[in-house]
Amino acid sequence: MNLIKEIKYQLRYALPVWFMQLLTSWLPDISVCIRIRGLLVSFFLPGMPRKLTLGRDVTLLAINRFKIGDNVYIAKGCWINAIGGVTFEDEVVLAPYVVMSSNNHGFKDGSVKRGGAHPGPIQVGFGTWVAAHSVIAANVNIGKGNLVAANSVVTKSTSDNSVQAGVPAKHIKTRLDNPSTINSKHDIKL
Repeated sequence: MNLIKEIKYQLRYALPVWFMQLLTSWLPDISVCIRIRGLLVSFFLPGMPRKLTLGRDVTLLAINRFKIGDNVYIAKGCWINAIGGVTFEDEVVLAPYVVMSSNNHGFKDGSVKRGGAHPGPIQVGFGTWVAAHSVIAANVNIGKGNLVAANSVVTKSTSDNSVQAGVPAKHIKTRLDNPSTINSKHDIKL
């Protein structure tokens, strides 16, 4: 019965995640607070990811189909619909207001309200950075070590170590490593 499944889902995933986010919503998005929020929420996520850091106002839908690797950062205002399945490998970074929907709407008799859903998975590879205000569509596999530029809309799968930009996103160049000795604001010498 669908009602029983929905009640179980709400009690196991949706309500505990919402409650942990509510408890920590007054905390600023500074490093210690995003770690606390991530730790509390991670207890109620599939696989209990380690070292999750989570900004405020993040919306997670179909949480039971959202698989998150370790050391992932999801910034303020991100919206993730995992109904078709969303998987983040380790060390994925989402900047503010990224939207991911593993679902496309159908149309029937000229109306989207009657058309149902076409779910499809999203996978984001190890070490990928999705910059602010980007959109990732259903049925997309983002390769390892990618950079998705700000305001991009990714509608097709990408290869590893790629820079993607535009609407729709296109391969711009191969991303090269460029390590720095600066890992926090305290490492900068004035």
